[in-house]
Formats: sequence, structure tokens, C-alpha cells
Amino acid sequence: MPTTVTQMHFARRGETTDAMRTVAEREGISPDLVRAEVARGRLVIPANVRHLAGCLAPMGIGTVASVKINANIGNSAVTSDIAGELCKLALAVRYGADTVMDLSTGGGIDEIREAILAASTVPIGTVPIYQTILAVEELAALTPQMLLDNIEHQAQQGVDYVTVHCGVLRSHVPLAMKRVTGIVSRGGALMAGWMTARREENPLYTHYDELLEIAAAYDVTLSLGDGLRPGSLADASDAAQFAELRTLGELVERAWRRDVQVMVEGPGHIPMHQIEMNVRMEQEICHEAPFYTLGPLVTDIAPAYDHITSAIGAAMIGWFGASMLCYVTPKEHLGLPDAEDVRQGVIAYKIAAHAADIARGRPGARDRDDALSRARFAFDWEAQFALSLDPERAREYHDATLPAEYFKSAEFCSMCGPKFCSMHLTRDLQRAAAAAD
Repeated sequence: MPTTVTQMHFARRGETTDAMRTVAEREGISPDLVRAEVARGRLVIPANVRHLAGCLAPMGIGTVASVKINANIGNSAVTSDIAGELCKLALAVRYGADTVMDLSTGGGIDEIREAILAASTVPIGTVPIYQTILAVEELAALTPQMLLDNIEHQAQQGVDYVTVHCGVLRSHVPLAMKRVTGIVSRGGALMAGWMTARREENPLYTHYDELLEIAAAYDVTLSLGDGLRPGSLADASDAAQFAELRTLGELVERAWRRDVQVMVEGPGHIPMHQIEMNVRMEQEICHEAPFYTLGPLVTDIAPAYDHITSAIGAAMIGWFGASMLCYVTPKEHLGLPDAEDVRQGVIAYKIAAHAADIARGRPGARDRDDALSRARFAFDWEAQFALSLDPERAREYHDATLPAEYFKSAEFCSMCGPKFCSMHLTRDLQRAAAAAD
């Protein structure tokens, strides 16, 4: 059996690794707490040993850490290339993505992935079935060994975590057939199609032990995919979703018995009043393994604005206990995101994650807000720009109407002007009160 090199393995032996110390420093918590949470399974450090030996800066995902966000990039058969994906990667990291998933489904996948891994300081995730399926003419020709071989190939390249749809079982598929939107996960739909065509059980479930061997040998974190996640409010919290979740709870325990790090992926479309319940269910059924959610989108009526509909849900699910939020861009449901879509998606989710950290009472989470508020009241425009999540866009919007350098020290903006600015009037009242004293 291959040597186990996972962070969980070392944590359970009482060893504090360099990666754990880095995470502790970044999160402002003790290395002992990081080690204990990794050993317990409530915190994961996605850090393939091959990427860790290169440019990766370790980070932690779990309830004791700040809420993280993931940005999806990747080409399709229609558009994008290596340069385009590296541009998206750079933008995502620049604006605050904590991890990036390469979901390429077009040509040159190996070359794109290698370039991304060589350039990325943040953990990189993939969905291995996307590449595996391109090697066969028809879905039924795919073999379990082909899947395992591709997962190991990606592990050898340095991928830090993989989404694997191990929990979609043959018995679950009929539960999704009466849904409004059916199976919306690409990986989940491919797995359901394979099982139906071959009349066999999910190969990643039946060969889960071999998958764990690969993960243990490279420290690849398993992100147990929600292949039956709801793709509409009408399908939220249904029998299919929770049947898969119960299987994922079993798979979490099996992974932990092999010292393999694991997180659980969560629903895509959930109305606001069901969000807290969904978090409670995941924490109970999956033994508090880190919850990684797509959104969720809280309404279905806003194509081109789903970075907003999902950021609302993301802020709430982060507040209730999700550990990482997978961003949604304005192009969701419409097309492949470009660089500007990546920027908008990342910023929307940085807002959601930050709001969740504040709501969870994370120490120091509000410091930046308070500093920006003081700068705003002082009309310190440069400090406001610098403290913004997107300084360039904040400056751009201010300068669109008041571009002259003089207005960088003016006690008003173009919204109210000099006579109707409430904060300017308040400052006058404060000066008058001070003079009266």
C-alpha cells in the first residue's frame, strides 16, 4: 500500500507541519488548533505534495477559518486557450479567490492544467471525469480503471483537490427523474448516464478504496460532489438530494479511516428559508466535514444577474456554517465566463464571504469595514479606494463624474454635491458643538 502523506495523517500523529503553521498564521489561530481540527476532519488543507513543493501557499477550509471562495475557470470546446485561462487565473487570485477550479472540457486540457498549476499560488481543483470522458466515443465505453488512471494522472500533475461524484447511486437516479430541472450537475449526469447504460453501480463508489489510495499517496483532498444538487427552487431539498447526502456521510467516514482529507459539496438552488436547514443536515449527516457550496441561488428568475442571486444565498449559508463558497458569475446558465465575468463573480463572493465572517463574529472581521467608514466620514477618498475590495472600480466610479485631483480632497461626491451631503453637514454640526464647548 502506498505511503500516506496527508495533512490529516500527520495531524493524527501529533505532528504540526509547515502547512499547518502557515494556515495558523494566516487565520490568526494557534497551530495546535489547526492540527486538532485537521485531525478531526473539520478543517482541510488542500495541498498536493507536488504542488506544495512548488509555488503553493497553503490555506485552510473549515469553520475555524475565515469563509473561503472558489473561482471556476476552464475552456470549452467552443472557446478559450492557455493564455485566456491564465488571464482568468491571475484575475481570480488578484481579486481574492482562495482556490481555483479548472473545469476545462475542450482541447489541450493537460497543457492548460500544467500551466495553471505552475502559475498558481492557490489550491487548484478539477473534476477528473470531464477529461476522462473525452477519451471515449460513447459514455458506456468508459471503464472504472480509466477513471482511476485519470485521477492518478491529475494527482501526479499536482492537483490539490478533485470533485468526485461518488455518492450518486443507481437507486438514486429515479428519484431525480420527476424533477423540474432533472440532474444539473455535469458530473452527476454523466455518472447517471453511465450507470443506466451499463446497468452497473457507480464505479467511484465501488472502487472508492482505490480512489482513497491515490488521494493518500499525493494528499489530494476529495471534494465529494453533489451530483444530485437541485438546479431549481422547485427541486430544492428533495429526496434525491438527501439520498445522495446520506451516502456522502458514509464516504466521509471511510475517507477519514484512511487519513484522507475530505469536504462535501452542497446545493445549487435553495430558497432562503431552507438554507439553515441544509447546513444543519450536512453537518449532522456528514459529521461536520467542511461544507463547500455553489451559491446557493435563492431565486431562478435572474439570468445575467445570478452572481447577485447566488451571493445572497452564499452570504447566508456562510453565516450558518458553510466553509467555502463556489462563485457564480453573471454568465451562469448562459455561457462560458470571460475575464470580466470572473472579476464580477469573485468580488460578489468576497462580499458574501466577508459578510458571513462578520455575522459569525470572527475576530477582526469588521476592522476593515470600520476603517473604511472612518475614511468615508473624513472624506479621505484615497483611503476609501485602498480599503475597497475592488479599488480600481471604486476609483473609476468616483472619477467618472469628478475626475479632477481637487475632488480627491473635496467633502462631497457627485451624488449630493456640496450643499446636500449629510456627512458634510454632520461635520459642520460637530465643529459647531466643539466651538460651543
